[in-house]
Amino acid sequence: AWVRMLRLMDRPDEVAVLAPAYEREILFRVLQGPLGWMLRDIAAPDAALSRIGLAIQWIRENFAKPLRVEALAEMAALSVSAFHRHFKAVTALSPIQYQKQVRLLHARTLLMAGEGTATSVAFGVGYESPNQFSREYARQFGLPPSKDVVRLRGEAA
Repeated sequence: AWVRMLRLMDRPDEVAVLAPAYEREILFRVLQGPLGWMLRDIAAPDAALSRIGLAIQWIRENFAKPLRVEALAEMAALSVSAFHRHFKAVTALSPIQYQKQVRLLHARTLLMAGEGTATSVAFGVGYESPNQFSREYARQFGLPPSKDVVRLRGEAA
């Protein structure tokens, strides 16, 4: 189905008729696959995994704010322990680790765009200590912020 869908790029006049059928087949095959259960649970509005999606969305939109796992668990209508278990099943990370990863990725984007110094970006993404930010950044990306940006800009050029 994927190959047939890609072949439609060469036949734009057939897209409107055939693409919906191919999309439906692809979706069917994915849902029947080994992780189909997870996709079905995420799509079900009352399922725990769907409610974890609300917490993930909140973290992505509010990554610079302090994180209270109890509040996220309440938002997901789960106990704290169930919330942790389901969150880790979806993201392979704890909520705090997930927030840290979102912060660091956002910080890297800001630094690459020249949106400030490492210190100002650290505060902007929610870190209280520039030193802690630099340590965690280096742990995540292999280099301190200033050296990582120089390397990335060199690769982009």
